[in-house]
Amino acid sequence: MIRARCRWLGACVVLAFLVAPAGAQTRQQITWCENAGFKFAPDQQIGGCTAVIQSGQYSGHSLAVAFSNRCGAWRDKGELDRAMDDCNQSLKLDRNYAGAYVNRGNVWDDRHDEDRALADYGEAIRLRPDDANAYDMRANAYSANGQHDLAIADYNRSLRLNPNDPTTYNNRCDELLQVRQYQAALADCNESLRMRPSHANTLQHRANAYLALGQLDKALADYDASARLNPKSAWTLYGRGVAKRKLGDASAAADIDAAQAISSDIADSFEKAYGIK
Repeated sequence: MIRARCRWLGACVVLAFLVAPAGAQTRQQITWCENAGFKFAPDQQIGGCTAVIQSGQYSGHSLAVAFSNRCGAWRDKGELDRAMDDCNQSLKLDRNYAGAYVNRGNVWDDRHDEDRALADYGEAIRLRPDDANAYDMRANAYSANGQHDLAIADYNRSLRLNPNDPTTYNNRCDELLQVRQYQAALADCNESLRMRPSHANTLQHRANAYLALGQLDKALADYDASARLNPKSAWTLYGRGVAKRKLGDASAAADIDAAQAISSDIADSFEKAYGIK
C-alpha cells in the first residue's frame, strides 16, 4: 500500500515571523521561509530561511522556527542529514517548540527509525495536544511498526480535531482494511472520496474494501479509475488482477504479471495487508 504522509513543501508545522525587525532580510525571503500555504519549492524556502538565519536579526523562538522550517525543506529534497542538523538546532534554541519535534519525527520516519519518530511525535503532542497533524504523523509511525490499533486511535483523535481532512480518512480506511474491518474502511474511503473524488490512492483503497466484501464489479471500477491516474502502482494492478481472476476475466494474468514486474513480493504483501488472495 502507499501510506500518505505529510509531504507538503517545507515544514509540516509553520509559525509566521510576526515582526520583521529593521534591517532584516527582504519581505520576500521571510515569506519564502514562512511558506504559509506550502506554495513555494524547497529551494526557495531553504534560500529564504538561510537569509533569515544569517541576518543576525532573529533569536530565540523566531530563529528556532527558521531552522525548523529549513529542516522541513531539506527533508523535502531528501537531504536528511541536513534536515536533522537543522531540527536539532531548532530544538536547542527552543526545547518547547512542538513544530520542530514533528519535523524531526518526520526525518526519523524517513530514516525508518520509527521508535525515535514516535518519541518526537509524542513530545509534540504533549506540548500541543490540539495539533491534528501530530496525531496523523504518529499514526503513520504506529502503522509502520505494525501497531494498527494505536494508529487507528490516533487517526480518530486527528479527525475529532480536524473532521474535514480527506488524507486522514484515506489513511484510516487503509488501516481499517489491515485489521479486517472492511465495512468501516469502506465508509472512510467514501468520505475521503466525497471530499477528494479523483485521488488514485483512495480509489485503490476503496477498491480493496469492495474486493474484500465480494463486490467485484465495484472493485474493478475503482481499480480502473485508480490505474488511469497512477498506471504504475503495483498495488492497483495486483488488486485489479485479483478482481478480474475472481470474475473469470482472462486478462487477470496480465495485470498480476505487470504488478509483479514492479514489485516481486506484491502477492505476499497484498495478502498480508488485506487478507485477500
